[in-house]
Amino acid sequence: VMSKAVKENREVKARMNELGDVNIGAIEEYKSVSERYEFLTSQRADILEAMDSLRSIIEDMDKTIREKFKENFDQVVAQFEHIFRELFGGGHAQLRLDNEDNPLESNIDIIAQPPGKKLQNINLLSGGETAIALMFAVLKTKPTPFCILDEVEAALDDANIERFAKYLQNFSEIQFALVTHQKVTMEYADVLYGVTMPEQGISRILSRNSRKWHELQKHFHGLDKKIMLYSLYVSET
Repeated sequence: VMSKAVKENREVKARMNELGDVNIGAIEEYKSVSERYEFLTSQRADILEAMDSLRSIIEDMDKTIREKFKENFDQVVAQFEHIFRELFGGGHAQLRLDNEDNPLESNIDIIAQPPGKKLQNINLLSGGETAIALMFAVLKTKPTPFCILDEVEAALDDANIERFAKYLQNFSEIQFALVTHQKVTMEYADVLYGVTMPEQGISRILSRNSRKWHELQKHFHGLDKKIMLYSLYVSET
């Protein structure tokens, strides 16, 4: 029994020796580490809560954006079809999402069939009539107070240019400034500005607050057409 007790005593002493010297400051050190742990734990909880809140906000925003996008896209689709037929005297046009389940990352297919042409993707067309109809569809859906157009009707023939110029008058709430060389478009302008160079190195701006092209022709009579650089169509609101 004595030998067994001695053996246990030695084992206990060995384990005590393995513990090393007693750290007198352990209590204060524990307090400091405990406070630091509680602070970091609280910060971590705040960050996790903020992450959850941000995820919720992002999900709500994505949902709202998808709903608003789809709502406005559907309006543009309806306007596009109607305006295309009205502008160009018939034909057929449509917009399609190739992935309606994920509209924000979906491609938009533009299919158009101008009068007398085959139904095709816009990539296979010149795009003049289609692009203008789409622009007007967007403006109808979300009007803007002022719009600058630069040579947008350059690819159209005279008949379609006239339809385009007439259609601009449907936007009474929008003022258009249109850079153009097309006489047909100029005939419908409320205000017309022309830049000429009657002498070498000297530019001159001529303006006419009239929608009558024959009066404008008299005003510009005698000017060299080669030095007529731009005409700016401006509509009145």
